[in-house]
Amino acid sequence: MNRDPVPSSNLASVGYDDATQTLEIEFSNGNIYQYYNVAAPLFEQLMQAPSKGQFLNVYIRNAYPYSRVG
Repeated sequence: MNRDPVPSSNLASVGYDDATQTLEIEFSNGNIYQYYNVAAPLFEQLMQAPSKGQFLNVYIRNAYPYSRVG
């Protein structure tokens, strides 16, 4: 999955696959996680959020199934 760099102290890059509704996050420490069943509007809100790390923690991290992929 292609990821784009984001301005964040906690996140390095973010990618999204619309067909599978999979959100992929690369953290600043190099860990990569995929979050499943994330609707496109929520991804768009994440990308517009002033603090992407805070948005991830509040709305995604503990609300969606995920796995570490890297």
